[in-house]
Amino acid sequence: MTELEHFRTETRAWLEANCPAEVRRPAESEDEAIWGGRKATFKTPAHRRWMEVMGARGWTAPEWPVEYGGGGLSREQAKVLQSELKRIGAQSPLLSFGVWMLGPALLQFGTEEQKKRFLPEIVRGEIRWCQGYSEPGAGSDLAGLQTRAEDRGDHWIVNGQKVWTSYADKADWIFCLVRTDPEAPKHLGISFVLFDMATPGVTTKPITLISGKSPFCETFFDDVRVEKENLVGTLNRGWDVAKALLAHERTMIGAMGEVGAGRPLGQVATGSIGLDDHGRLDEPMLRARIAEMEVDAAAFRLALERTGDRMKAKQAHPALASMLKYYGSELNKRRHELLMAAGGSDALEWEGERSRGGTVARDWLRTKANSIEGGTSEVQLNILAKHILQLPGA
Repeated sequence: MTELEHFRTETRAWLEANCPAEVRRPAESEDEAIWGGRKATFKTPAHRRWMEVMGARGWTAPEWPVEYGGGGLSREQAKVLQSELKRIGAQSPLLSFGVWMLGPALLQFGTEEQKKRFLPEIVRGEIRWCQGYSEPGAGSDLAGLQTRAEDRGDHWIVNGQKVWTSYADKADWIFCLVRTDPEAPKHLGISFVLFDMATPGVTTKPITLISGKSPFCETFFDDVRVEKENLVGTLNRGWDVAKALLAHERTMIGAMGEVGAGRPLGQVATGSIGLDDHGRLDEPMLRARIAEMEVDAAAFRLALERTGDRMKAKQAHPALASMLKYYGSELNKRRHELLMAAGGSDALEWEGERSRGGTVARDWLRTKANSIEGGTSEVQLNILAKHILQLPGA
């Protein structure tokens, strides 16, 4: 038995002993998602237990170093862990902007003190983060941000506004871009800071979307005190941190296109449309579209895995994150279009038991934002044209 085979055997045994039966199935509603943090709510005690046991083992961030609370796994071991989680149909033990975005940035730019302070809490799901990037006048042109941090010696005083701050009303801390040198060119004079959302002067206001849900917020800063020790990276060079984090964010958004969440499309369609005399979905056009989607999703999974390997080996082109973000966003939108088609009339319901509160329709509407958030699809295509295809500018 090879070392990797031995690891798989041990991992399988541990998961069988520690993964609760309640989380060994696709999540059926948003309230089953495990976000952690001080304000966390859990669908069942089993959902809390699942986060806690995986966090204690470091397997919510399996490739992070052990000294910062991570699992310390190799890339190959992490793949085994993911395959074993998928084998038993386990739900994610932790959804976290800290794991997906801030953590990698701290590992690259943070001080030793910052890593030891924040990373273990992120791994254990004890702290929930939100992202303070976009502003009313600085969306795609993010470097035009105007939220200002005034130097007061041992701290800054921050004033300004952010918008489209995902889950700001539920977050404990924020990683935030602020302008610390208003006289510098716009890509300079920006710093990357961290602060508690409970700090006096921080307020949030949810933004209701067409789906009726409100994951986004407006966030306001009025004379908010931010300690100098919470600066990540170099003063006035926060754009370097911001760019690195954006690459992780775009990869995270792109990964939503990896089919696997919820019931398979074929099962959904069969349940509402039925089978023909040959045991196939009784709608040939939809059957072909689902097959095409599954093939494209399988290819995308391989692309994600290959890019992850190249990133781990520091051989990935920075623009590959834009490729994953663009294609994954479009793939996720296609999947939800098909879920609407496969669900039949039930999928059109906005309320009611059959539609589980309009989940299918609401989620379909939500995917329209995939091609906007994290940088619009047009921005991603421009990046690919310039940096991958090396096409001349307009």
